[in-house]
Amino acid sequence: MSICTECGAAGDCCEELFHRLLILDFSGREPWSPLHAVSVSCYFFQHPAGAVDGGPPFYWALLHMYLRDGVEAMHRRTQRARHLNSHRYGGRKPGVEDFPGAPPFPEAGASPTGYAVTIADVAVDGTFPAEGFEEREQAWARAAITAWSRRAG
Repeated sequence: MSICTECGAAGDCCEELFHRLLILDFSGREPWSPLHAVSVSCYFFQHPAGAVDGGPPFYWALLHMYLRDGVEAMHRRTQRARHLNSHRYGGRKPGVEDFPGAPPFPEAGASPTGYAVTIADVAVDGTFPAEGFEEREQAWARAAITAWSRRAG
């Protein structure tokens, strides 16, 4: 069986799983939709080749806020960032400052390539079952933060 070179998950279906998760996210249903920003941050933190410029520090800040303050606080901040990104309000790209309180991003070191929890774990059987989804998402976020924390040391 092959291994994902970016996150270490068994198989080579991470991108396919991510697309399945996005469909659930955009369905507007719980538990997936409220955790969209967390899912995107975790995925691109673990698959940085597809991340936008400035992505990892942004994902770091967002995931720290989520783990520290919970989904509601993180959701309020993502809504605010989305609002400020509108052309009606200057079109400011969301950034680290929109998710305050995270420790400094560990700039040094290469991107991690192995994680304790990956999208394959969150997907369980490939369907991202609703039962236990938020707990699996929290574990995914913690695994991403932990791996990136260790890379500088």
